[in-house]
Amino acid sequence: MQLSEIKQKFHISSQYHQEIMSMIDYDTLKRETNALDQETYDQDFWNDSQKANKVIKELKSLKNKIEKIDNFVSLFEELEILFDFIKSGEDMADDFASTFSTYESTFHSLSVELLLTDSNDKLNAILEIHPGAGGTESQDWADMLYRMYKRHSEINHYELELLDYLAGDEAGIKSVTFSMKGPNAFGYLKAEHGVHRLVRISPFDSSGRRHTSFASVTVIPEIDDSIDVELNEKELKIDTYRSSGAGGQSVNTTDSAVRVTHLPTNTVVTVQNERSQIKNRETALKILKGKLYMIELEKKTAEISSYRAKDQNSFGSQIRSYVMHPYSMVKDHRTSFESGNVTKVLDGDLDGFINTYLKQVAKGEL
Repeated sequence: MQLSEIKQKFHISSQYHQEIMSMIDYDTLKRETNALDQETYDQDFWNDSQKANKVIKELKSLKNKIEKIDNFVSLFEELEILFDFIKSGEDMADDFASTFSTYESTFHSLSVELLLTDSNDKLNAILEIHPGAGGTESQDWADMLYRMYKRHSEINHYELELLDYLAGDEAGIKSVTFSMKGPNAFGYLKAEHGVHRLVRISPFDSSGRRHTSFASVTVIPEIDDSIDVELNEKELKIDTYRSSGAGGQSVNTTDSAVRVTHLPTNTVVTVQNERSQIKNRETALKILKGKLYMIELEKKTAEISSYRAKDQNSFGSQIRSYVMHPYSMVKDHRTSFESGNVTKVLDGDLDGFINTYLKQVAKGEL
């Protein structure tokens, strides 16, 4: 690396530093963290376990953010030292290049995280996947998407919990609902909300023809006590039935699965992951609150149908295309971000698509 290139990269690193520091109020962050930390030492702190767990969760989130900012600042200070050594004649170009690479990667991830300022961004996410028209072909595509998000959860250390699963007749799935739990899970995964399109040579077509399949991904926040959504019991229809799933000793012989229908909006939620009907009912109501919250939020800017992706699960409505034939490419039609490595994307590498989407939304470009 030539000195001129090192100077250019150091100039870029200075710009990165200024941009991040302009996005935060470090002193306020520290004050909020210290105030919450002091609360935990109160002798009555654990008398209200629900409130205490909320404080602990918020404290952990703030400490995590401060740690990332401190790491970012330390990397910049290291670059400053290396740059001074290089200017004085020391051969430390390789060290500078390596540190700059880490610093640049840290900048991109942190700059996106700092954009997540909505009250629901910090919440866990609940995802639903529904195949579009096309039978086995689209059901298999829905299953591929489910695997993609499972791999993404492993890469990003989210806790994934399966809530409802309905297998396809021959292959794939008819529907699946699952939660992704982790820091800012909804804030990131809301970028995945919409119709996803697949173009490939069908493994189910003996003639080896190319097929186009669609599946919708609905992303809602897992509502906690920080957001108030009231449900009127008179507007709910609650049905119970026997859970589907593995046979043998694993078969569920009780009517523990729960289906909740919100009659005014015809919004339906099914949960069957627990053997306890009570737990499944609680989870279903929590998911329903999240759906109703998002519907009300969307009403402010558009018709409900424009939010509910599965209402337009077909040509022309896709947010992203995954093309495996005649060429290899994944393209997000909202941001124009694309990747030529379809296999890597389907193996959970979604950060480029998510980060680009969130940045463009923050800039008002979408």
